[in-house]
This record gives sequence, structure tokens and C-alpha cells, in this order.
Amino acid sequence: MLTTALDEIIQKRRSNRKFDTTIKVPNEVIQRSLERAILSPNSSNMQLWEFYWLQSESEKNKFHALCLDQSAAKTASQMVVFVTRKDLWKKRANWNAELIKSSIKGEPNVMQKRGLQYYTKLMPLAYRGDFFGIFTCIRKTISFFMGLTKPFYRLGGKCDHRITVHKSCALAAQTFMLSIAAEGYESCPMEGFDAIRAKQALNLPSGAEINMIVAVGKGTAEGIWGPRNRVPYNEVVVVR
Repeated sequence: MLTTALDEIIQKRRSNRKFDTTIKVPNEVIQRSLERAILSPNSSNMQLWEFYWLQSESEKNKFHALCLDQSAAKTASQMVVFVTRKDLWKKRANWNAELIKSSIKGEPNVMQKRGLQYYTKLMPLAYRGDFFGIFTCIRKTISFFMGLTKPFYRLGGKCDHRITVHKSCALAAQTFMLSIAAEGYESCPMEGFDAIRAKQALNLPSGAEINMIVAVGKGTAEGIWGPRNRVPYNEVVVVR
């Protein structure tokens, strides 16, 4: 079996926890990797994410403590904070709807009509929040009755929204890390951080949440904490 370029990138990508501080990762590498991350698959093309690139030394130093003084953070040449923005659902739904409208020449075709209904009717129903839980009740009621006779997407509440946007943001982070590996550098995704203080440091609104913080640099042998052990294929892959 021939080894492909993708195989090499996946095999190369490891979570490296200590970087060589004498080697700097060029800004161009981070920009290209973020541009690739933006192309990641995401739920309904809503792109409910933001990527905070910490370029200044003062910002990076601030996040050393916020990342609990992890060696990956302290030795990183570059850092990117991946943030979910569920609160931007209305803006992104309108953006998608306007794209469809701008593509219509004359009478809209079937796909264009469906697209407009999707972003102007379904997205508000799916994402709209409310203090008293009325819309959550409506969503769950619709899902229950529609699901009695056929498969139906189960619309839920705030927790379901959070899961959706965090999944999409994590896909972008993985694309970013694979890109970093392809560029010849290493990365380390960090979940160990003070979420409240990190959010305050970035001046994020209440509806935003930090998905993960990714440290980037030139990896060292010391930064690899052992072999990449994985549960056997047959224990995690279920063939039906």
C-alpha cells in the first residue's frame, strides 16, 4: 500500500508539549492554516466560530498563566484560541440567505427556494433562544410528533446548540492542526485553562465560549510524552 501525503501528515501530527523556543513559526504559516481552517465542514454553513490569533508577546504571556502554566503554552511560538459564537446565529443565517438572494436571476429555482426557507425559517426555529423556554418546548413538541411516523431531526434546547457549535469549531481546530503539521511544525490542543478568565482576557460576549486553545511551535523530542497508543481498531470500529 502506497503511503500518501495525507498519511504522512496524520502520522506526523502529534500533541507536542514542549517547543524549541529558539525557532519561531512565521506568521504566514499561521495565516495559511487559519485560512484552511475556515474551509472546515460545519453545521449548516453557519460558521459559528471565531479564531483569536495571539500575536503579541504580552497576550501570549497573559495566557501562560491562564493555561495553568503548561509547558506547551509557555514555550509556544504562536497561539490560537478557538471560540464558538452561537450568539451570532442570526447574523450568519442572514449572511447565507443574502448569498442565495444575490444568486437569483429572475424566478428562484427549487434549490434556491429551499435554501431561503432553510435560513429564514428553519434556522430561527432551531437557534432562537428564550428565557422562559417557550421555543425549546415548541422545538421538542414538533420533534416528538414529527418523529412518531418517520425519522426526524430532533430539535432541542440550549444544550443541543452548544454541542452543535462546539463540534463545528473542533473540526476547524483539527484542520488547523493538520495544516500546521503539513507546514513542518507541531501543535498542542489545550483544554486545561481557566475558561472564565480566558474569556474575560479576550473580552468575549456572554454568548461566546472557548472551545480549545492551540499552541504552535517547533516540537522537541522532550515534548512527546510517549508512543501514540490507541485502542485496537476492532474495539472502536463497529461494522453492522
